[in-house]
Amino acid sequence: MNWLSDNVNQLALLGAAAILILTIGVAAKYFKQIKEGKSEGVLKEENWDGIGEYKNNSPIGWSLAFMGTIIWGAWYWLVGYPLNAYSQIGEYNKEVKTYNAKFQSKWANPTKEDLLGMGEGVFLVQCSPCHGIDGTGIEGKAQDLTRRLLKKEVLDVIARGSAALGNPNGQFGYPLGMMPPGLTSGADAEAVAEYVANGFKGNDKGAEVFQNVCAGCHGPDGRGMSGQAPNLREYDDTIIAKVLEHGKKGIIGHMPSFKGRLTPVQEKAVATYIRSLSEGA
Repeated sequence: MNWLSDNVNQLALLGAAAILILTIGVAAKYFKQIKEGKSEGVLKEENWDGIGEYKNNSPIGWSLAFMGTIIWGAWYWLVGYPLNAYSQIGEYNKEVKTYNAKFQSKWANPTKEDLLGMGEGVFLVQCSPCHGIDGTGIEGKAQDLTRRLLKKEVLDVIARGSAALGNPNGQFGYPLGMMPPGLTSGADAEAVAEYVANGFKGNDKGAEVFQNVCAGCHGPDGRGMSGQAPNLREYDDTIIAKVLEHGKKGIIGHMPSFKGRLTPVQEKAVATYIRSLSEGA
């Protein structure tokens, strides 16, 4: 019964129980008085056509309830929910913080299967409207996530350079910074673009150009040297997290930032699921 863990619900339940008990007690008292009571007491001096009124002191129960209401009101305004401290948005934020803490604890060490399941759910809700449910980009409307890079994309980066997911000042990007334009051109650019787009397979000329021009930052295997530069082989956790948090402007269009909408473990789950798309492609 999780609802009992809420202070407001506990207070409401306590109040309801008190009202029920008082109602039963008062009803029992008056039923007994109706059965056994007699007309006795002291009449007031005033009367109307011979009709008098008994002198009645304030009922003890009523007096106690009245004083209790005053005490409860003072507690409510000054201690329970003071005007300068309580707000609905504050209570909401507190509940969200508690939920997020439970979420982080539950998913502190997820298995690959857990990440795939979570990643699929997040992908279908947040990513598939643009990239499609299969991640192929809906006929070029968005990035095809079933493969890391197309030849035309590699050629575009070679010709125009890349901010490495950062701005001109290097913020938010990779440690090795921006890639300058024109590091190679002509037949060499064509060869290395084809080599990278084909998953670093075949094309000896492309492999040679890559080792001479690109490996200094991206590593001899193209995996980015542990996050120093973008991984060109697959969508690793680092690049997915950076794109989700800061968005990306590419040759297709501008992807908005998802910062604050996903937790780190959800970002990792999305990356795991995206890699599974290319594995099954």
